[in-house]
Amino acid sequence: EALAYVREWYAARGLPPYVQTATGAEGTQELLCAALAEHGWKREVSAELHIGGLAPVADLDADTDRVTLSRTFDEPWLRRYKRFGVPGPHVREVLAGGPSVWFASVPGSGDAPAAIGRCVVDGRWAGFMAVEVAPEHRREGLATAVMTALSRQALAEGASAAWLQVEDDNDGARALYDGMGFAAHHAYHHYRYGPA
Repeated sequence: EALAYVREWYAARGLPPYVQTATGAEGTQELLCAALAEHGWKREVSAELHIGGLAPVADLDADTDRVTLSRTFDEPWLRRYKRFGVPGPHVREVLAGGPSVWFASVPGSGDAPAAIGRCVVDGRWAGFMAVEVAPEHRREGLATAVMTALSRQALAEGASAAWLQVEDDNDGARALYDGMGFAAHHAYHHYRYGPA
């Protein structure tokens, strides 16, 4: 059985078994999701992949004066990045990887920016990740400013379409991106075998 092989592969490396699946579009894995649940796998994370046009985001009337774009991230940028506690070398390598990578930051009053973002331009597509705003600066338009500045840069490099992912429980981000013209394309899920 394939699921047993996955468990064995991870166990041989001392790691918890994980499987990522996609649902909601043609050729996705709804049946695999059902089989995983039936065999004791627990869904830990679900997110939607959203797509949209780049020009409408770049055309937003956002104040981008405070947004700084850079080809590299710095230590303050990493302090705002909350995806991992303390990013190790492997995380830093992934963050810096991609055909054309841009990092955005908006200065804050402390040792970390008030807002950050990352965009990877690959041909006609621009992927947006790590758009984060400090809790005390939310609802100030900083996420919109970051997205707008990064979108303008991606357009200048020839991209025309955009994608991003939103975790299921992030209603604020979903509302923001819906307002920018993004729409859900499909969902993906991370399943883990064993006790939660």
